[in-house]
Amino acid sequence: MRLPSLLFLALLIAFPSVAQSPSQQPQTPSIQISVNRVNVGVIVTDAQGNFVPDLRSENFHIFDDGVEQPITDFANVVAPAEVLLLVEAGPAVYFLASTHVQTSHSFLDGLATGDRIAVAKYDAAPQLMLDFTSNKPAAYDALANVHYYVGFGNLNLSKSLNAVLDWLAKTQGKKTIVLLSTGFDTSQPAEIDAMLSRLKISDVRLLAISLSGAMRAPPQPVKVKKKNKKDKANDEEETQKAATKAAFAQQGFDEADRLLRALTDATGGRVFFPNNAQDYSSIYGQIAQLIRHEYSLAFTPPAHDGKVHNIEVRVTPPGSTTSSAQSAAPSAPTYNVAARRAYVAPAP
Repeated sequence: MRLPSLLFLALLIAFPSVAQSPSQQPQTPSIQISVNRVNVGVIVTDAQGNFVPDLRSENFHIFDDGVEQPITDFANVVAPAEVLLLVEAGPAVYFLASTHVQTSHSFLDGLATGDRIAVAKYDAAPQLMLDFTSNKPAAYDALANVHYYVGFGNLNLSKSLNAVLDWLAKTQGKKTIVLLSTGFDTSQPAEIDAMLSRLKISDVRLLAISLSGAMRAPPQPVKVKKKNKKDKANDEEETQKAATKAAFAQQGFDEADRLLRALTDATGGRVFFPNNAQDYSSIYGQIAQLIRHEYSLAFTPPAHDGKVHNIEVRVTPPGSTTSSAQSAAPSAPTYNVAARRAYVAPAP
């Protein structure tokens, strides 16, 4: 009596019923979502440096490696900003500290309630003085407590920026670095090149203020009545030496300016060159406006090759009949368009 039952059980195990067959069970569809979108923040300013409002999607044209792409998302964004103020603490700005710290009131006063600011200084390496906060008095105190050393030392600007980008990678939102620097950089050439490449594909905008304006004015020569030919010859020799030193210094300033322009341009930012306290106040006011306002655009990457693609953004003024591939008409407004320069396409 038990043998048939055991045999029946064995048959059930060896040959499952049709209802239990996996091939005939209802299949739960496998849903895979792949969102491939390149976000591009664009700042458009007029000839006076003021943000241009009220532009529409049709005024913008995005090019991926020279080929125009359809804009899939568009928004005129006014949003809280995350701003890291990075200050050079080397000997070159020792005597300028009071100027740019005092005028930074214009920048801090221009921040909105939701904006957050962090303060860091750098010489051989960066040092965080104040983590992100919306407390403006705390930010001013942090700036006032930045100590500047006198003497010789390293100013590793590119190396310090690389570390700051690592810090900001953990921060969400609209991120901006406001750099107060002479632009002199003792980083290795390879570090500078790597920094430029990283900035091009980052989601951080870099705005820079050159601190070297007050250092560029050459000292006025003191006119002294010469008594004899020997004194005149000595004076001419000293004048020649001074001219040589001035030319050498100017070469250094030119290199520093080029680096600041290259670093900011890579992120779609800009560099300012103030000469006095009034210039600082005006510039800080512009920056406070720029860090909160931008046009947010997006497009679908045309290729999945894992490579770096160049981005170009053009703006056609409202009412202009000029095509995106042509220059604007002479009567059209002059716009300065700032946007990131590149992105890394998704892998195949």
